[in-house]
Amino acid sequence: MTTPRAAAGQDFLVRRDDWQQCRLVPAEVPAELRPGQVLFRVDRFAFTANNISYALSGDMLGYWSFFPTGEEGWGRIPVMGFADVIRSQHPEVPEGERVFGFFPMSTHLVIEAERVGPQRIVDGAPHRSQTAPAYREYSRIGGDPLYAADREDEHMLLRGLFMTAFLIDDFLDEEGFFGAEAVVLSSASSKTAIALAFLLARRRQGRVVGLTSPRNAAFVESLGFYDRVLAYDDVPSLSADEPVVFVDMAGDGKVVHAVHHHFGDSLKHSCGVGATHWDAERTSGELPGGQPQFFFAPARIQKRNADWGAEGLAKRLGEGWQGFVASSDAWLEIVRSYGSAAVERVYRETLAGRTSPRQGQVLSLHERTA
Repeated sequence: MTTPRAAAGQDFLVRRDDWQQCRLVPAEVPAELRPGQVLFRVDRFAFTANNISYALSGDMLGYWSFFPTGEEGWGRIPVMGFADVIRSQHPEVPEGERVFGFFPMSTHLVIEAERVGPQRIVDGAPHRSQTAPAYREYSRIGGDPLYAADREDEHMLLRGLFMTAFLIDDFLDEEGFFGAEAVVLSSASSKTAIALAFLLARRRQGRVVGLTSPRNAAFVESLGFYDRVLAYDDVPSLSADEPVVFVDMAGDGKVVHAVHHHFGDSLKHSCGVGATHWDAERTSGELPGGQPQFFFAPARIQKRNADWGAEGLAKRLGEGWQGFVASSDAWLEIVRSYGSAAVERVYRETLAGRTSPRQGQVLSLHERTA
């Protein structure tokens, strides 16, 4: 009997200590699987500034461990996307099934399927065992109440970011917004900030203020979710007597310093979420007002799963998601790109901050066939 030969795939690798260094490498796609294993063909995935944040926090939060490369010093950045099962050695996971979840920037992925249920498949691979459950789950589109076939691109681009925004909004509401009368968001043009501004505007708890670069100000204002939009240098124009909450998506030490020193004791809570300004200096030392606290979305998911149950959380999430996706028709331009050269180009443009906030980049390492 002749042993089937392994097919060829591709991995997009990034140097963990110098993200400017990236390369495509051949990857073996196994022809045979062990019992319980499932082989995904990664169809396409979204790439945003949030994925650069994964590289920034790769060691601290374990993102590099999701998809090991076997090459010292190199990693694969996690991305959210859709994939199809092309081979399965698990009796409850049929070939041809489509799933949504975290994948590497690769053409294929093998998982160790466990805890297979109507709505999700969990990867039980040992190297992912210490990561948060939300990062190991693959939603089965047949059991996903938020899935719509004609909204897959929006799903990839916005669902994970909307989930984070939803959890922040829920956290602030549970805390009574710390008595604040306004919420100030940095990197207001980022998709996570846009989602949070949408939810805050709908809640009408207080004013929503967006901080952004001058070149993105007109776009942010056009969204209609912010009560006021300012360039970063204009923070001093805000009233320092008004109690505020600061949600920092930028991770820029200069901006954090300016906000804290301007508001002082009026800054009731400072919430660190992302690092869209990945190359900026970070904040160190004690600051005036509430000290920055990192918001870890998976921990909040676990809390709300315990409080509401998975179905209760999904129901609440779905209520906001439908409205937000509908709103994206007015401001989101989806750009699809195919092949390794396109993936590298979009990666470098995102790393350099040259992508438009209006655009959503959807990528595939497979060449376009139609």
